[in-house]
Amino acid sequence: MQVVPYPHVRETLYTEQLPNGLSVFILPKEGFQKTYATFSTKYGSIDNHFQVEGGEEKKVPDGIAHFLEHKMFEEPTGDIFSVFAAQGASANAFTSFDRTAYLFSATGQIKENLTTLINFVQNPYFTDANVEKEKGIIGQEIKMYEDNPDWRSYFGLIETMYHTHPVHIDIAGTIASITEITKEMLYDCYHTFYHPSNMSLFVVGGVNPEEIMELVRQNQAGKNYPPQGKIERYFDAEPPTVKAPLKHTVLPVSLPKCLFGCKEPGQPLRGNEMLKRELAMKVLLDILLSPSSAIYQKLYDEQLISDSFGSEYNIAEGYAFSVIGGDTKDPDQMMARIQEEIDKVKATGVAAADFERSKKKKIGAFLRQLNSPESIANEFTKLRFKGIDLFDILPIYESITIEDVNERLRQHFDWKQKAVSLVASKE
Repeated sequence: MQVVPYPHVRETLYTEQLPNGLSVFILPKEGFQKTYATFSTKYGSIDNHFQVEGGEEKKVPDGIAHFLEHKMFEEPTGDIFSVFAAQGASANAFTSFDRTAYLFSATGQIKENLTTLINFVQNPYFTDANVEKEKGIIGQEIKMYEDNPDWRSYFGLIETMYHTHPVHIDIAGTIASITEITKEMLYDCYHTFYHPSNMSLFVVGGVNPEEIMELVRQNQAGKNYPPQGKIERYFDAEPPTVKAPLKHTVLPVSLPKCLFGCKEPGQPLRGNEMLKRELAMKVLLDILLSPSSAIYQKLYDEQLISDSFGSEYNIAEGYAFSVIGGDTKDPDQMMARIQEEIDKVKATGVAAADFERSKKKKIGAFLRQLNSPESIANEFTKLRFKGIDLFDILPIYESITIEDVNERLRQHFDWKQKAVSLVASKE
């Protein structure tokens, strides 16, 4: 077991890669009552075209990663949630664009809950009958999200940006796509992406790292996983331009919901280069559009935005885009005013005082995050699958200069790359 100290944040990580390829990470937090564990696979909604080294190329229906996540909780003996509940744990799972995570939090019976987590994720149980039953359940979930204005505005924006990259496809797929899913497809995807070499186990909280690591070693030693080659993921070439300037969705809402953002063409960055770009954008968006910013206050006073207004930046291998907006009485005026104010800042550059304040604010938020087992575990796994170490965030934040932020300001806000998603009660 490797011991990795991070003196700059006063943390020590214990890690080991097991013979079957599983990466295990343990972060003990002295004095913490709660323990939080995630068992994650680098497999998300965008992974619908792939090939394992030495195997055949495969394409699968949209939404199958999310479908598989749902089915993993069903066992021949019943629903696994009841087992966790009986052991005093709260369990859950989620699927994102590029990963699926199974998790629990508990203050007791940690070894029992960790064993339950590992065993159920490594014990798939799919039948023709339970797959057909799940189609109806997920179909209802898809319809529910189709009636959710916030969900429709968010995915509507990504749909307007991307022509071919599967990031524009709803994580749950469509009712038509999930009807194509079969038991055999689920097993194919499971055996490809749920191999231990494509997964990581992360445990954080008041635990003894030696005891937890030994439990995991013994658990995995009793299971047989033949070696698996590299997984190749295929994506069609994505044009640099946005697919369409506007997507308008009609739903009954009291105020229009307007989201817009800029698509970055040809995002090639990986590892810490990608992380630095993401952190610089977080500082920039805080300077420009946080509730303490001049732009936010002006638009709020003009009653063009409300407390629902926000901004974010998403970046991964193959895509990067911003999301800005919220509820507004006048979408066109809101966007015009934001563009006008951002262009003013582009002409002069961000103020040094604003940069220093936002940078310190973001560093403080990261350090506070280290007091939350949930935040640590989810962020650690998300970044690790991108080749990034969570504990590199602090030194990279400290390395960001005002020139880095101004460069991002000039590069990112290219209004020719703007897309808009509007949800309103009428045309």
